Amino acid sequence: MSSLMSGARMLLECLVREGAECIFGYPGGVTLPFYDAMYENPIRHVLVRHEENAAFAAQGYAMATGKVGVCCATSGPGATNLVTGLVNALMDSTPIVAITGQVATKLIGSDAFQEADTFGITRSCTKHNYLVKNLADLPQIVHEAFYIASTGRPGPVLIDIPKDVFQGQARYSPVSAIHLPGYKVYTEGHTGQIRRAAQMIWDARRPLVYAGGGIIASGASAELQTLVELTGAPAVLTLMGLGALPSEHPNFISMPGMHGSYAANMALTHSDLLIALGVRFDDRVTGRLSSFAPHAKVIHVDIDPAEIGKNRVPELPIVGDARRVLQKLNKFLSEMAPTSAPVNAAARQAWWRQIRQWKEEHPLTPAVSSSEIKPQHVMLEIDRLSGGRAIVCADVGQHQMWAAQFIRFNQPRLWINSGGLGSMGFGLPAAMGAQFARPDKLVFAVVGDGGFQMSIPELATLASYGLPVKIVVVNNGYLGMVRQWQELFYNNRLCAVELDTFPDAEKLAAAYGIKGRTIDRPEQLAPALREAVEEPGPYLLNVRVSPYENVYPMVPAGSAIDEMVLGPPEPVAVPK
Repeated sequence: MSSLMSGARMLLECLVREGAECIFGYPGGVTLPFYDAMYENPIRHVLVRHEENAAFAAQGYAMATGKVGVCCATSGPGATNLVTGLVNALMDSTPIVAITGQVATKLIGSDAFQEADTFGITRSCTKHNYLVKNLADLPQIVHEAFYIASTGRPGPVLIDIPKDVFQGQARYSPVSAIHLPGYKVYTEGHTGQIRRAAQMIWDARRPLVYAGGGIIASGASAELQTLVELTGAPAVLTLMGLGALPSEHPNFISMPGMHGSYAANMALTHSDLLIALGVRFDDRVTGRLSSFAPHAKVIHVDIDPAEIGKNRVPELPIVGDARRVLQKLNKFLSEMAPTSAPVNAAARQAWWRQIRQWKEEHPLTPAVSSSEIKPQHVMLEIDRLSGGRAIVCADVGQHQMWAAQFIRFNQPRLWINSGGLGSMGFGLPAAMGAQFARPDKLVFAVVGDGGFQMSIPELATLASYGLPVKIVVVNNGYLGMVRQWQELFYNNRLCAVELDTFPDAEKLAAAYGIKGRTIDRPEQLAPALREAVEEPGPYLLNVRVSPYENVYPMVPAGSAIDEMVLGPPEPVAVPK
């Protein structure tokens, strides 16, 4: 039997039915009816200190679990503050539902107090969005939003709810079905194409698996491992795909791309078959597209038809869910293996010898110093402490690349970062979301001094909830990646990149009632990190690192990925 309830209570009932466990949000005038209804509701509300961070925290929650993250903001500035987080979620295919308040329906378009055209503003930065004008439509819209966010290629969905819809009363009946005629999700993949892919893999002499975030989103890590072990193929994982195959797996080479390893980039360049799984041929991986994998035929598996052929036209396209496609592909590979596998055995052995040679010629080698802390050293110590099983959250920049290069991820959903958008300030709120989602896990927020200062207010959230996030600030006193580009490509004309003021970490942390410390000598690093990990609550560790260290290898913009700068230029000898 349907029951009479307010729109606010109806929304909460729908969220409970969708399995929402917590909402990251910040209240305001038009969302007060919703917050009043939340007073006696079992869903946990986490009060962040900025709406942008509510969206980032919802993403951290979603990326750590695979569930839909939920965030909430009021109308006007509250809603517009979510926009960066929505774009971030869209580019990294992260399932979140954002709930925003709106002025009463009769005031829409009148420039009322705290009115903004949230529906119009967010059309281009969400997978889908709604403006709820009729309370009777609310339950259907909420369930559709969760369905759209979590199916197909995941992404953000926004629901904009006017105040009078929150306050209105209507009969609530549970929604029993979702019917979206214009929304098609292709999951299975074409069986004939998958069979052809299996034959192409066995025929290839230099196959390479090129896998990305789509593997993690679809829960296909086990199937990916089966694929590389069945075929003996080497594999590279994109920035968003790290952890999809254990870092310790013998078939894993490393991350490719602008700051990928020499071996990974050379393998892409010389492969004769790319098995591209849940990737979008991003420019940070491909470099100059016309020179990317010039000898390779491409099998491209992706659940989003729009990605197939967008940047690189594949010889064999397969639209489908990576997990389901790989299950079929592995079956066909097993069936074909007895007759097809031996054909190119010698060529496959030579391919592996070449890859091992590339790894030996130019390994990812951390810089070493006895007088100052190298940022690579920070990552190696975090890796040693975590054993490849901690959750590590980063925003964007040099620290992100060093973390991707030197920290192992032996399970999926351990590496959480802002990949496509590259949002400074993402790391700390994302770590909050991940820690709420996985209270059993050790969670690091590995951030730069620039990004950290964009999210300092969330120290209050950590303190308020006692979240044991370990914040490691890789502090080089610069906007490091911008400085690196200015040094290498703009004649070292450093402009507006020096961060010459940074708060005293111990005093800053203490002001929020948590522990903090600053270190600047190599011998301090291991014991300081151990102290942070052993602290039962949050911890702020400010690590002063070499100010002029650059991330290598580096592919200059516009270059092919085999045209790598492998290290700083050798000093020129001056004749005496």
